[in-house]
Amino acid sequence: MNRELATASAALSGKLITPDDSSYREYRSTYTTVGSPAAVAVPESAGDVAAALLMARERGLPLAVRSGGHGLSGSGTNNGGMVIDLRRMNKITVLDRRKRLVRVEAGARWAQVAEALSPHGLAISSGDHGNVGVGGLATGGGVGWLVRSFGLTVDRIRAVEVVLADGSAVRADASNEPDLLWVMRGAGAGAGIALAFEFEALELRNVGVAQIVARVDPAGQVLQRLDAALKGAPRELSTALMLSSQGSVTSAFITAVVATDDEHVIRRSIEPLLSIGDVALQQAVITPYTSLVPRQHMHSNVGQMRSSSTNGLIGDITPAAARAIVAMASGPTPAHIQMRSLGGAVSDVDPAATAFPHRHQRSLVIASTFPPYGHEALGKAWEPVAEHTEGAYVNFVSNADETTFDRIYPGPTGIRVAELWKRYDPEGMLRPGK
Repeated sequence: MNRELATASAALSGKLITPDDSSYREYRSTYTTVGSPAAVAVPESAGDVAAALLMARERGLPLAVRSGGHGLSGSGTNNGGMVIDLRRMNKITVLDRRKRLVRVEAGARWAQVAEALSPHGLAISSGDHGNVGVGGLATGGGVGWLVRSFGLTVDRIRAVEVVLADGSAVRADASNEPDLLWVMRGAGAGAGIALAFEFEALELRNVGVAQIVARVDPAGQVLQRLDAALKGAPRELSTALMLSSQGSVTSAFITAVVATDDEHVIRRSIEPLLSIGDVALQQAVITPYTSLVPRQHMHSNVGQMRSSSTNGLIGDITPAAARAIVAMASGPTPAHIQMRSLGGAVSDVDPAATAFPHRHQRSLVIASTFPPYGHEALGKAWEPVAEHTEGAYVNFVSNADETTFDRIYPGPTGIRVAELWKRYDPEGMLRPGK
């Protein structure tokens, strides 16, 4: 550690890790991106976070903030700057079981959250992988296994504890700093560093899970039939679909999650999916929610999944949209295509209630490429699909350009987000992409 950083680190009760530390490799990167930061602060308190911010400001260091490091954008690291890694701030506390109020620190992983809440018969609608950090997901949106039944993760946030760019610690809730609460639920990365959230959790222990494989026709009719089935399905049903092409055959691998252990509701939710085309039901079980985001998912993030990603939201899967999606999945640029169901409880929320305004769309389409295919190849292959999308989700975007902000935060939402980012961080120190 150089002398300047060694002196500055005295203000931090947590660690300050620099390139000459033996643990630097474990801290330098995210899941998708290998970084070379000058220092990684690993705070244990709001005071530590404030000290790390001051250090970065005084030395003119670019800043990145990381809760789990699983994010596809790779924004949780940088080269030559400061990274604030929140992994040690990971406590999970049931504040009021009767009200289902839970406090979760931003550095926790969703596997840890599910495991801690399970004995209480509670769950929080989160992402779909146990290694994902709470902070990144809960400040961006939160599209996961329970999305149609219980909404986005941001829809369940009742308060956020935040350190602002000037180092001040603030609690934002409905009566105290309501503007900060609004922007932290969907656009938090540019307003402050979330340290902890208070969530209204769900009464949930077990869920129904079905694994289904469907052959996909070139016209994508199977995607349209799935879309139609979801329109009429119980809102307990949420789905995630992955498209895979082998030669001339494209298949859809569908995970269907039903947010109940009621066998009648599970059967009623899943049976229509078996009629969408050439389908094989591989497995259907009732299982604890913890099995969807298990501790086994947790791993170190060392840049092992280098990729480029983009996404778009779609209302109805029209014939043209379906053809475009299938054509991309089976096209000359190898791409990983995912489709996540929305609608249901997501659509119950007023688009102006949070900084996540995309409430009428019913599908999220995500495309990723892997080396040697980079962002340019992805963008070209994505163009025909993009014509059928409106809006984008911040947590599945890498290589943002000048149009990205307007797609994620369109219209009045974008105007308000920009105003609040400037109010809470006038220097733009936390601004994504700065």
